[in-house]
Amino acid sequence: MRIHSLPTQLVNQIAAGEVVERPSSVVKELVENSFDAGATHVHIDIEQGGMRLIKIRDDGCGIVKEDLPLALSRHATSKIATLEDLEQVASMGFRGEALPSISSVSRLTLVSRIPGSDCAWRVNADGSEANYTPQPDPHPPGTTIEVRDLFYNTPARRKFLKTEKTEFTHIETLLQRMALSRFDIGFTLQHNQKEIFKLRPAQNEAQQLQRIAAICGSAFVDNAVKIDMAASGLQLTGWVGLPTFSRSQQDMQFFYVNNRLVKDKLVAHAVRQAYQDVLFHGRHPVFVLYLALDPTLVDVNAHPAKLEVRFREGRLVHDFLFSALHRSLANLRPGFQEIAATRLDLPTAATATAEPTPAPNAYPFRPPQQGTVPLQVEEQIRQYAKLAPETLVAVHADTGASTDYPPLGYAIAHLHNIFILAETRTGIILVDAHAAHERVTYERLKQQYQQGTVVSQPLLLPIKITVSPAEAELAEHSQAVFTALGFELDRFGPETLVLRSVPALLRNTDVETLLRDVLADVSEHGMSQRVQEHIQELLATMACHGSIRAQRRLTIDEMNALLRDMEKTERSGQCNHGRPTWIALSTGDLDRFFLRGQ
Repeated sequence: MRIHSLPTQLVNQIAAGEVVERPSSVVKELVENSFDAGATHVHIDIEQGGMRLIKIRDDGCGIVKEDLPLALSRHATSKIATLEDLEQVASMGFRGEALPSISSVSRLTLVSRIPGSDCAWRVNADGSEANYTPQPDPHPPGTTIEVRDLFYNTPARRKFLKTEKTEFTHIETLLQRMALSRFDIGFTLQHNQKEIFKLRPAQNEAQQLQRIAAICGSAFVDNAVKIDMAASGLQLTGWVGLPTFSRSQQDMQFFYVNNRLVKDKLVAHAVRQAYQDVLFHGRHPVFVLYLALDPTLVDVNAHPAKLEVRFREGRLVHDFLFSALHRSLANLRPGFQEIAATRLDLPTAATATAEPTPAPNAYPFRPPQQGTVPLQVEEQIRQYAKLAPETLVAVHADTGASTDYPPLGYAIAHLHNIFILAETRTGIILVDAHAAHERVTYERLKQQYQQGTVVSQPLLLPIKITVSPAEAELAEHSQAVFTALGFELDRFGPETLVLRSVPALLRNTDVETLLRDVLADVSEHGMSQRVQEHIQELLATMACHGSIRAQRRLTIDEMNALLRDMEKTERSGQCNHGRPTWIALSTGDLDRFFLRGQ
């Protein structure tokens, strides 16, 4: 066959295959145009899930009469003019493909009026890019675009659409995400003449939180921590949910790059790493985060629908995000407020430098929070109490409490030999002693391992342990791994190992069982390089062995020492498996339980 040029409408329909996947794709492109037009309010009217009508009206700058035909032509835009402009795109749209692509698979009407003009002008389009004759219209300043009968001329595409309810759900979800990207813009959404939501512009943080609560639920606002960190030309702001407030799906994760909603694998990996120590398995964090950076450092032209971006300094961005989130979660300890406007010092990777701000003595009631706890075994807790008596204030029998309350208060009972009951100035605290101590031990082991100083304790008498030949072989070839973990281990025969030293933090545990579990973990991960990648799992296994066991009765001094450790330790609100370690009840909650004052 001879080479020939394709008809204009067919070219547009082919382009529409990349840009217009479903009705929500049309909504995204048109609302982004409203953003670029400087709109302060966007009204979206949908009928039959967008298949019959998509109508977007804004109060932006409008389009002059002479430019209306160009707006419906391919590769025509007001947003870029040179290659340099393309390399530093600051607008949401810039390709000049959306309107002609949409008009090629629908019946499109464009009405626009610039401020100060006598009237608006209207054009109709069918994708042919011909016969555009603007007609006067009484439309107010701004722009309205009507898209009717989507895919009416491409029935094969229409067959791939889902039910009206499903398609509208995609539109509603998209608009909620877009509403979180621009707090300065109001949004109204209608479906089949019924108002679904109306969001006014949010000018301050309180109003922003109201919008977030309207979209994500008030529970997210009650369980979120504000973030504002900057380094190396990068700034991360927004809110992250406490690890105890997680989801079974990734449906409440909102990430924006220069106010552009994106889904990025690099970002997802950084967030996942930041939460890996505090999130229960199978759960996903919730967040609303905004990354701002120089437009030249991010390529927004990496995806036809602009859903993905490409960072020019991917490692720097990844390390910055991880460090900012990791430090924010680490500082969620009892008695400390969230970090705000923290500056990070990033030579190559971000590291927070500002200390958290102490909170007032009164500790407000919140759902289970995340914190951090230093780890000590039973005897170490006693030793801690002896070495640092000034950090402990005993409960007085006559008054029942000290006059000075730390955030987690003072222990008054050990319930069922499992839970520590502590009294605070504003209520009570319940602590799972094993879970809390496990986190303390884990954090201390991690710190020692990272510093290369896991302290070993020689055993009074070496212990001979019978293992399988494969395990003996593995132990012999993994000497460096075991030494780094604080074990001194020798092979004594085909099926015999001799244990001479153990980590000092774990010296009073069942060392034989501990070694067998560590061997099993090393065997599972294989090769020394893979073991290093899973070293935190090994440390978590070790910490579990070294923690206070249920049914072991603790003294008041031991319980208070653990509470003080929790107040100092990072991520102490969750154990190593992501379960909460403590909860708080205020006196107001207690009053409500017993109907006091009612």
